[in-house]
Amino acid sequence: MNVMQTQTATTLAKDPDWWRGAVIYQIYPRSYQDSNGDGVGDLAGIVERLPHIAGLGADAIWISPFFTSPMKDFGYDVSDYCDVDPMFGTLADFDAVVARAHGLGLRVMIDLVLSHTSDQHPWFKESRANRTNPKADWFVWADPKGDGTPPNNWLSIFGGSAWQWDGRREQYYLHNFLTSQPDLNFHCDAVQEALLDAVRFWLERGVDGFRLDTINFYIADKYLRDNPPLPKELRNDSIAPGVNPYNHQLHIFDKNQPENLEFLKKFRAICNPYGAAAVGEVGDAQRGLEIMAEYTSGGDKVQMCYPFEMLQPKRLTAALLADTFARMAKAAPDAWPCWAYSNHDTVRHITRWGLSDAAARAYTTMLVCLRGSLCLYQGEELGLPEADIAFEDLQDPYGIEFWPEFKGRDGCRTPMVWQTDNASGGFSTAKPWLPVTAAHLGLSVAAQDGDASSMLAHYRAALAFRRAHATLRYGSMEGIAATGDLAQFLRVGDETIFCAFNLGDAEAEVVLPGGSWAALGTDLGSQPVGAGTITLGPWQVCLAKKI
Repeated sequence: MNVMQTQTATTLAKDPDWWRGAVIYQIYPRSYQDSNGDGVGDLAGIVERLPHIAGLGADAIWISPFFTSPMKDFGYDVSDYCDVDPMFGTLADFDAVVARAHGLGLRVMIDLVLSHTSDQHPWFKESRANRTNPKADWFVWADPKGDGTPPNNWLSIFGGSAWQWDGRREQYYLHNFLTSQPDLNFHCDAVQEALLDAVRFWLERGVDGFRLDTINFYIADKYLRDNPPLPKELRNDSIAPGVNPYNHQLHIFDKNQPENLEFLKKFRAICNPYGAAAVGEVGDAQRGLEIMAEYTSGGDKVQMCYPFEMLQPKRLTAALLADTFARMAKAAPDAWPCWAYSNHDTVRHITRWGLSDAAARAYTTMLVCLRGSLCLYQGEELGLPEADIAFEDLQDPYGIEFWPEFKGRDGCRTPMVWQTDNASGGFSTAKPWLPVTAAHLGLSVAAQDGDASSMLAHYRAALAFRRAHATLRYGSMEGIAATGDLAQFLRVGDETIFCAFNLGDAEAEVVLPGGSWAALGTDLGSQPVGAGTITLGPWQVCLAKKI
């Protein structure tokens, strides 16, 4: 690290509120850039491509897991919390990521998977050996019912029972995901301390924050009570696909336990001296916003959570936007959300919502105007659609389990496309771990860079617009209303900004609030303002500043 980078890193570390209103760019490391020709992305590849993210205008990066792992769930099954899997490089390579990112003015967040480990983790190997070893209670073990069946009716998100029999202890262990991902027992104080030690390890290496995977799964009901059934009319597929029986239960005992709040307070106390921030993934189909309120309240737990309201299969209409913010105002008026349209677990929103180019741009502009922080998923800035992956190319065990009704998550995890002139899009010199679809090659960074009419240019302009107006990052959001396909609201802070979005294929009439207004965001396609009523064409937007 050179002197300039050291000074920048120190400056970056001084602001404990850096996360508020920030734009966070998610990197799926297997698919971002391969530096050594093995077909898999790595940390050195991230270092190489960080200028692209800085040039986009992001404030931070979030790197999905790169820890030592057998990769049954591609890194979300951790076998060593304090080391880098050789597939991705070394701890020195990670240090280089932090140094380069800080030198470019980017914060670094890493993805911590604390609810479960890999079954190859030394902790689990010791725990499963017998019922008397020092780590015997580090995982959730339970005796079978009298007839030998699992201790309760809990289900795994990845299909089937959430309990796996282990002959060594003649007990079942809990796994909310794959059978190779046993759940840690947070009722054991030693487990919490071991995990918090891992948090300290990465803070000392210079990370600026964490994305906390499955934050509401940490603690299970200590009495292991059955979940009640959920009536069909109350089910939705926002967390698990509709074909998964996981949706048939009301998950009040296998997750979302009140004891979790005390652990989050311990976590926050460790992060505070470093100025580090955390965003928690709240996976709950019924109470997501309410849980977000609990986990972000009081200034002593996590700073922000991202709910699934904008990651659902159903398109975010004007009415759904207004309803989401109304529900949040009721359940969590002081909560700080982190909004995202796409990530590594969902079908890319261009495809999921069937968006045209104009529609995608309107949604992007709306995203940067929302109150909260934002997450962008790699390739989103290129307008990438979901890749169509053949069954024989699938890697995701979730997709293999539920094929063909649910095709898994590989379609959003294909390699980033940097150039158009080779079969891997500049990602690798070898055959990529997932195929690069031909539909993506023409949308590469090289193809769009320098084209003022491109989606990439639109994202750069949108992020610059947000950065230029502090009110969009920190101000309140008022007067949220939906009329047909028209969504509108005010952002109020150092200035007052009127935002209106036609989220439909027909014209919409906008009535400006009283007072005088000046147009903003003309490079984002914002329409001119005058007195009275403005007509917005399909997918057009109106941004204006009160004067």
